[in-house]
Amino acid sequence: MRVMIAEDQALLREGLARLFVDGGHTVVATRGDASELDDLTVREQPDLVVLDIRMPPTYTDEGALAARHIKARWPAMGVLVLSQHIETAHALELVTQGGFGYLLKDRVLEVGEFLASTERVAGGGSALDPKVVASLVSPGARGPLTGLSERERAVLELMTEGLANTGIAQRLVVSERTVEAHVRHILLKLGIPETEADHRRVLAVLAHLRAVHG
Repeated sequence: MRVMIAEDQALLREGLARLFVDGGHTVVATRGDASELDDLTVREQPDLVVLDIRMPPTYTDEGALAARHIKARWPAMGVLVLSQHIETAHALELVTQGGFGYLLKDRVLEVGEFLASTERVAGGGSALDPKVVASLVSPGARGPLTGLSERERAVLELMTEGLANTGIAQRLVVSERTVEAHVRHILLKLGIPETEADHRRVLAVLAHLRAVHG
């Protein structure tokens, strides 16, 4: 996997680069801001672009804007946005496209899961931080989400993170057949058609959550 990194914190930028290299991937470029990302993306054609959501000069939404531009120009390119805080508006706007991830920076410390998430995003899948997911499917949420059982809510959270049934079964220590039954019930209750493709299923759920939460 060819990776490009844009992160203004030098230690984190270099740490990310080392994680990818140690994981057997190639880091084609690193930058401390988003000013040259377009030219770099054209030249390097990475499989994955990792961006801090807030970068110089204003430290507001430079990374989010760059991510939106990259996905608009190269829809098949994987984009992973990192953030210090939960900002669901940016997450829901972009993740419904697929090949997109939104993780809080402390997830980098969980190296194995972090790298698995980046590989999933580079492959066209999705990865949404569990804390972001929890804020979207909390018990206080209104609408069809209130009809989900506690276990269905747990399965939905893991679905929305981008995990397939096998991964959900491993995380919850249940059989894959049990997960399949929960997923059918969730999609039925949310009024979402079933599909064979895991990432399409996740995108459908996210699109629904976006509609429910505005």
